[in-house]
Amino acid sequence: MGHGDELVIADGNFPAESNATRYIVRADGHTATAILRSILKLLPLDTYDDCIMFMEPMDCDKGRYPEGKPPVWNEYMKIAQEEEGVENYKTIERFAFYERAKKAFLIVATSESAQYANVILKKGCIKEPLAQ
Repeated sequence: MGHGDELVIADGNFPAESNATRYIVRADGHTATAILRSILKLLPLDTYDDCIMFMEPMDCDKGRYPEGKPPVWNEYMKIAQEEEGVENYKTIERFAFYERAKKAFLIVATSESAQYANVILKKGCIKEPLAQ
């Protein structure tokens, strides 16, 4: 993967196999939060652009969540803050998210049971060590 490439961490409901056009990794038995934490240990995010994108809940589901935001998003953002210092995210309408996922370099299919736990990450550059 190069900078600007995107990967999807998909929950257990996401149609990963039918959306993957390049690579798919089956991470059955793992939560999406565990996968996110592991990925961010190795993959820097593109902090110059939208680097975390969530699938927006359907209007009929938004009332199920405080402020229309699934609780798993808070968990993701806590991990992103700890690992990368990222505090902002973007939401993408469900069907637009599917279309963007089809262009992703990789989809990681998890067993995450939380709904709307799908996230697209945009890879940044590996930073060179600071000169001493």
